[in-house]
Amino acid sequence: MEVRVQNLRKEFDRFPALHDVSLDIRSGELIALLGPSGSGKTTLLRLIAGLESPTEGLIYFGDEDASKKTVQQRNIGFVFQHYALFRHMTVLDNVSFGLKVRDGARRPPRAEIRRRALELLDLVQLSGLEKRYPAQLSGGQRQRVALARAMAVEPTVLLLDEPFGALDAQVRKDLRKWLREIHDHTGHTTVFVTHDQDEAMELADRVVVMSQGAIEQIGTPDEVYDNPNSPFVFGFVGQSNCLDVRVNGGEVWFEDRPLGLKVENEADGDAQLYFRPHDIELRDGCGGCIAGLLTTSRRVAGTRHIEVDIGKGLPPIELELSPSQAGSLDRSRIAFRPKRWKLFRATP
Repeated sequence: MEVRVQNLRKEFDRFPALHDVSLDIRSGELIALLGPSGSGKTTLLRLIAGLESPTEGLIYFGDEDASKKTVQQRNIGFVFQHYALFRHMTVLDNVSFGLKVRDGARRPPRAEIRRRALELLDLVQLSGLEKRYPAQLSGGQRQRVALARAMAVEPTVLLLDEPFGALDAQVRKDLRKWLREIHDHTGHTTVFVTHDQDEAMELADRVVVMSQGAIEQIGTPDEVYDNPNSPFVFGFVGQSNCLDVRVNGGEVWFEDRPLGLKVENEADGDAQLYFRPHDIELRDGCGGCIAGLLTTSRRVAGTRHIEVDIGKGLPPIELELSPSQAGSLDRSRIAFRPKRWKLFRATP
């Protein structure tokens, strides 16, 4: 089911939580709403679900205006961060609940409800645990039950609000891979909220980056990471460095020297140079480079992250190098230059 959000605005006691948000979610797509706390991502999810009503704007499910419909009428599957399972019910009864409480005309026969619930438990790899209670399960297992329960009603749209936020790092990693496989198997149109960029980049077909109640950028994980369209996106998605620079005669200057970075059709003036810690080349001299002193070095998985003090009270620059590169560094002085970078004009 395609979902279209059109010019949505939402206020809480005159506080604007969303500003004129428009978004097209394709049928069968897995899309991530990514942003820091207060960016509006959960508000947008709740508006799509029908748990909140928009101050202005429309929400379409397919060609039908769903803006005034209830959660039940929209046939939403919702998975919360803290599971929201019924403690007094078995796993099987939790998964079956949404079907059992339907009105008579829409409620399947008891045998069909049981068959569908057991089939879903098999899909989420919990066969054999149907008689257990939530308290007898691990956090990861509870979240699988919550997802099976949401899918049991054959939802029009599946919505997940920070679904792995209460789990430890390794379980989160395992469940991310598992959720992607489940999505590919079922084909539900799925929207999930997260502040974890790794989660969004690994899981989503497209990522919607939000800030202060507005959408900053929409794109595939590669598009958002490789071609961020604003300083906020560059700084929020992945690690980055930022330098205050100057454009002069079609070149980027840092302090009193050009960096050998050409910019065509850019007017002279102040700007900000953004680059990733791994998108750099080490230099022997300092003709067209940035130089400083190594202050810290730490191992992160298969790479080494180092911080370089470039002086004059400026924030340190973080570089990501292979262990062999880091091991051959001159500890007293490091010179480097960005290989891939993006220039943003300084705001007044």
